[in-house]
Amino acid sequence: MIDKSAIIDPSAKIAKNVHIGPLTVIGPDVEIGEGTWIGPHVVIQGPTRIGRDNKFYQFSSIGECPQDLKFKGEKTYLEIGDRNVFREFCTVHRGTAQDKGLTKIGDDNLLMAYVHIAHDCVVGNHVIFSNNASLAGHVTIEDYVTFGGFSGVFQFCRVGAHSFVATNSVVIKDVPPFLKVSGYYAKPFGLNTVGLQRRGFSESVVTQLRRAYKVLYRNNLTITNALEELRKIGTEEINQLVAFIEGATTGIVR
Repeated sequence: MIDKSAIIDPSAKIAKNVHIGPLTVIGPDVEIGEGTWIGPHVVIQGPTRIGRDNKFYQFSSIGECPQDLKFKGEKTYLEIGDRNVFREFCTVHRGTAQDKGLTKIGDDNLLMAYVHIAHDCVVGNHVIFSNNASLAGHVTIEDYVTFGGFSGVFQFCRVGAHSFVATNSVVIKDVPPFLKVSGYYAKPFGLNTVGLQRRGFSESVVTQLRRAYKVLYRNNLTITNALEELRKIGTEEINQLVAFIEGATTGIVR
């Protein structure tokens, strides 16, 4: 299942049932898990570890050196989980020694054409990146986040679980879980109610999250006072929201 025109370094570890298309290049210190499909004209450099049943479409560049002037050729890594899809012209870079030396992508993510994941990013599971969405270095994306086309996230920011970043938005502060944000620069525009309903959140949970949103954004409270009010609600989802805000180092969108 490996095309005869593909160029594969002898040190690469290719599991069974892996398809590698014409003129694809697999560099040294690359591991590819079972059932992964790699189309034509893909370049994968190492050290990179790729799990099972992933798909890489033509002209993707995976595991290349970071675009960081501090990078001096140190041995850094890229880890990719299972069942991810990387469409045409996606670029994913390895980490830098100044951080943890690792870029990490979880499971079941969809990266549409021209998506860029920079060095030292951590992406969770079930994340959707629409065309041309980009992450700068050191960004953390939690589970079930959706990015509209041409959206971007600034360095060291976090985007919380189940949130939605609209088309052409630029995120320069942390986005708490469950929110919908839009604009240049991104500001909150209510809950991501459509996403929450699609993922099976009950109406009672959505109602509590609406209440939390009002406390955080509509009641003219400081962050400290808003957190005090949110702790009184005390549900699992509200506690998740509180913990995220308490961990913010760049501030949150407001």
